[in-house]
Amino acid sequence: MAEGSSIERESHGRRFGRGSTSLLAPLWTHPRKVRRGLKALTDVVAWVVAIAAATALRYELIPGQIEWSGAPAMAALACAVHLLIGGWLGLYNGRRRTGSFDEVSLLFATVVATTTVVTLVNIAAGSPRLIPLSSSVAGGFIALAIVCGTRYVWRASFHRQLRPSAQEATPLVVIGAGEAGQQVVRSMLSQPDSPYLPVALVDDDRSKANLEVMGVPVMGVCEDLGRVGNATGAESALIALPSADGALVRRLSRIAHEAGLSVHVLPPIGELLDGGVRLSDVRELRPADLLGRHEINTDMAQIAGYLAGKRVLVTGAGGSIGSELCRQIQPFGPAHLILLDRDESALHGVQLSLDGHGLLDSPDLALCDIRDRGALERVFDVHRPEVVFHAAALKHLPLLERFPGEALRTNVWATLDCLEIAASSGVEHFVSISTDKAADPTSVLGYSKRIAERLTASVDRRAPGSFLSVRFGNVLGSRGSVLTAFESQIAAGGPLTVTDPEVTRYFMTVEEACQLVIQAGAIGDEGQALVLDMGEPVRITEVAQTLADQAAHPVKVVYTGLRPGEKLHEQLFAAGERDRRPRHPQVSHVDVPPLDTDLVRELDPTREAGALVEDLVALCATGAGTSNASTTSTLQRGVRSMVHQFHNGSSPSRASSTSPSPQRGSSRRRAR
Repeated sequence: MAEGSSIERESHGRRFGRGSTSLLAPLWTHPRKVRRGLKALTDVVAWVVAIAAATALRYELIPGQIEWSGAPAMAALACAVHLLIGGWLGLYNGRRRTGSFDEVSLLFATVVATTTVVTLVNIAAGSPRLIPLSSSVAGGFIALAIVCGTRYVWRASFHRQLRPSAQEATPLVVIGAGEAGQQVVRSMLSQPDSPYLPVALVDDDRSKANLEVMGVPVMGVCEDLGRVGNATGAESALIALPSADGALVRRLSRIAHEAGLSVHVLPPIGELLDGGVRLSDVRELRPADLLGRHEINTDMAQIAGYLAGKRVLVTGAGGSIGSELCRQIQPFGPAHLILLDRDESALHGVQLSLDGHGLLDSPDLALCDIRDRGALERVFDVHRPEVVFHAAALKHLPLLERFPGEALRTNVWATLDCLEIAASSGVEHFVSISTDKAADPTSVLGYSKRIAERLTASVDRRAPGSFLSVRFGNVLGSRGSVLTAFESQIAAGGPLTVTDPEVTRYFMTVEEACQLVIQAGAIGDEGQALVLDMGEPVRITEVAQTLADQAAHPVKVVYTGLRPGEKLHEQLFAAGERDRRPRHPQVSHVDVPPLDTDLVRELDPTREAGALVEDLVALCATGAGTSNASTTSTLQRGVRSMVHQFHNGSSPSRASSTSPSPQRGSSRRRAR
């Protein structure tokens, strides 16, 4: 980049007077031709001073002994040669930033060449020499020091003027002196309108203890944040660690809060444009940052192989998981992307995000309730999908505890209908979205999803295509997510409600989860459940307390106790399931025993809730094999506890526990 971009000159022109004719004005405020002339004039003066100084030093600065007669000629020669060689090398064409490595390299080459010519001419002049031979060589060193020194002064002056005002910008400590931290410091110090002024860095890497970035020093480790903040007058801290996991972000946020500093972060690497860090990337801490970031490795060729040019159907397309699946599938170029949902407003929203309009006139929109088998068959007959992502389901655990009949109708029967219709229609790939609650389930949601996994394995055995399930934990950004609830509670003034001080959950953003779901569809074996790597489980209390600390007003954290069917710690694998990852480091393959579909059809959704739950538990264990004996035992213990709660009033009354009539229960909610 040329010496001071036009944008930078524009932002500072008012400060120094645009079009100033004073040569004392900063270099970058002059027109380009004037800047070139000033540089050339500086180099000429440097050689005159260098030849004179080298000659005087040769005679030990004794006035009466210095022989000046040949010095003017040698200085003139040096100036002429320097300008000729510098012009030929492009030193004055304005294409290199003042004081940059590129310009200094050209300066070095020009001065060396000039020194060589001057020395050779001095030798050829014979005796007595125009100036002492040593003076022609020493003059080169002195000239190099002067020309480089003036460039450095110009560059330093330029950057000083770019620094944001200490009176207007917020003093900030940057946590992390790695590449991202250094880039953001340079960015802040290169924009006078920056709202932040970096005053120090901290880093746990002791090898960076003496590092300075544009004059901003590393002043300690992360635990020293309070001391550094007090010493520098900082008011905020920036976590400049784009790859930091949730535990580290929570730890650093706690340290910053204890130091009285507000917290800002850089987004994950995947969200940074071209992998570079800019001032505009700095943002306030979001709840999702506290739960960690996952680096997803996807094989684009594998994915394109089964999506490109295919007719792809997504059920529950208006939900959080379904809509994100649609957004990620579209770039792979499917022949048709069919969006199926019973909620017309949700279809309007997802079409708007995909096509930029919500006219709802596309033939690829299907307004359909998956619990209506006839309507579902018509959708498959019309669109003939080759790939299906089944994301439609009921997901809210407490409601399904009260209305298990609705879980049976939507999560079990409707899923079975989708599976059977897809198999008879010749679907090549069917991916059913499951949940970690299906691993050793203890809730109606878990039972219904485990049955759905087994039904998928069963239909796969007689279907020509590949039918599989994908199992993962809580999804950030989905409706009903704990973070969404926390944000609403903070906005309402609190308190934040947590079921238990020790409760933990697995978390992944909806974008990350959908990336792996699509990848899993390309690598899964028929009938399997593919389990996504969710990282380490997170203590909900830590997240709640950090959010409470960051709130603008005091917010309490209260504990409500685990609800019926909830686990203290979720698990991704059931007893007897092994974590095997033969094809992708973030996707495990789990064998699922098939389930007789006739048994599912025999269930009665209008039965009393406790009895229906017992039927669901029995189906989960039926035909699971001896290897799952411990799973069966867990299910039995869970259902005994649930039935006890139903009959002893710790849940809603028996009247409200009974599933509603089919007419009243037909209004379902999307799962994800």
